Amino acid sequence: MQAPSVGGVRLPKGKGETVRLPRGASLTDFAEKIDANPASLVQVLFHLGEMVTATQSVSDDVLELLGGEMNYDVQVVSPEEEDRELLESFSISYGSDEGDDDDLAARPPVVTVMGHVDHGKTRLLDTIRKTKVAEAEAGGITQHIGAYQVDTELEGVDRKITFIDTPGHEAFTAMRARGAKSTDIAVIVVAADDGVMPQTIEAINHAQAADVPIVVAVNKIDKEGANPQKIRQQLTEYGLVAEEYGGDTMFVDISARQNINIEGLLEAVLLTADASLDLRANPDMEAQGVAIEAHLDRGRGPVATVLVQRGTLRVGDSVVAGDASGRVRRMLDEFGEDVKEALPSRPVQVIGFTSVPGAGDTFLVVDEDRVARQIADRRRARERNAQLASRRKRVSLEDLDAALKETNELNLIIKGDNSGTVEALEDALMKIDVGEEVQLRVLHRGVGAITEGDINLAIASDVIVLGFNVRAEGKATELATREGIDIRYYSVIYQAIDEIEQALKGMLKPIYEEVELGTAEVREVFRSSRVGTIAGCLVTDGIIRRNAKARLVRDGAVVAESLTVNSLKRFKDDATEVRDGYECGLTLGSFNDIKVDDKIMTYEMREKPRE
Repeated sequence: MQAPSVGGVRLPKGKGETVRLPRGASLTDFAEKIDANPASLVQVLFHLGEMVTATQSVSDDVLELLGGEMNYDVQVVSPEEEDRELLESFSISYGSDEGDDDDLAARPPVVTVMGHVDHGKTRLLDTIRKTKVAEAEAGGITQHIGAYQVDTELEGVDRKITFIDTPGHEAFTAMRARGAKSTDIAVIVVAADDGVMPQTIEAINHAQAADVPIVVAVNKIDKEGANPQKIRQQLTEYGLVAEEYGGDTMFVDISARQNINIEGLLEAVLLTADASLDLRANPDMEAQGVAIEAHLDRGRGPVATVLVQRGTLRVGDSVVAGDASGRVRRMLDEFGEDVKEALPSRPVQVIGFTSVPGAGDTFLVVDEDRVARQIADRRRARERNAQLASRRKRVSLEDLDAALKETNELNLIIKGDNSGTVEALEDALMKIDVGEEVQLRVLHRGVGAITEGDINLAIASDVIVLGFNVRAEGKATELATREGIDIRYYSVIYQAIDEIEQALKGMLKPIYEEVELGTAEVREVFRSSRVGTIAGCLVTDGIIRRNAKARLVRDGAVVAESLTVNSLKRFKDDATEVRDGYECGLTLGSFNDIKVDDKIMTYEMREKPRE
């Protein structure tokens, strides 16, 4: 049996074998797997209507299309799977405790506080921690993720609870979902005087999707109009049935402002944890966990807030988190005090990374700095390939001409004070829907001040720069001013979303609709050597306006389109418009084929407002 061919190109024949490729792989990667010449794969895709180079990152669809042609079952490996295989190549097992049952020790529950904006989430954490975080936030809205551990007591035994504070605005959906994944229990805060709101439902959906137990904190019970029972009834629609109604969800009535029943809430969290979860981890293995938040500090460099999930993190450990690596030079608790080691469920700030990790990146301790660097480099390369594949437009032979024409795009560079905020802002902006005419592209995103490098990229690519809680450095400001680069500064996320949405709508081409003005019936036709054919008309409907667009209709059929009423007269006087019931004389430019009983229909094109 001969090898298959496409467009005369001989292909290596597969037998249905499975080929595993990372997201964003190139044709060269594919060719290596099947021992083929990359140039032949380029030719095959050309004949299939796809134009790519051998070393270009291609999308999942293209890889699967090519595999199908060659009788290979192409499986695009997810980033999680690829990461697992990468770690296995270094003999590292992530996501499970080493040792047997005897090695496991009890750990504190990790709690995420979620709910609708302005229902009192940050106030509740303030009360629990006896601190004032809300007052420092722009607009009173939590813009960053933080993690804190508090001491409490249950049945005379001292216990600890770790709280993860998530931003309150709906645009931070991605971070909220990620918070639930690194969490044991979700506390849903609902205002007793407001009721169940859209973000309340969103928070419940995230918690249920993450399969974590839920405790409902009914807040603001001290306010006038508070109705805790109504909240219980509303939440039954979403599968949260209070214990007093025969369900298994604990509802606690509290007032964060007045410090009412906060101990009851903490007790409910511990009781739920003890009843529903087996919270144990091995403290004697090398530490593993998740980066909750990270930012670039001017004096200390990259700083990451990490949550240890298993093992013990110590000063001096070699660590890798996402595509960032380093050595733990210093660890701080939520009060800024130095910590020498962090046990499971302990959140700490880690100083010593060489770059800023992403919010939600997994972190782990490895044997030596060299291994950490290698893992980080491999992850960085994988992420770059995946981004190139997702951002690159597929150019087929059919739409090559269209692709070469100028596209209506708004290009952005996003810089923020921490990676979680930047990621969430990008996620929210990419969800703005203004149709297919205009596209939004984020060319670069990063943590820290806006630099000259950012401005140079903006100059080269015609970009708007967004700074979220960061400013441009001295020379960058001068360069931006000199080159006319638009830098927008924001401290509240929805202001950024609103302005970008307006900018996108402003780039939309106007939509015009035809509005009928009037109809005139031709009663007489006059020939003039100076102006051509003059139609003597009776306006039978609406108005005839000078310079309006017109079409000529004869016996119900359109004879001519896109004509213009060049001159319009009433008897011997020029007229701007002639109304229904009056006679007039008019010419249609150089068009002379006008006959008695023809109808001249006039109209104008008006811009249609967008919704």
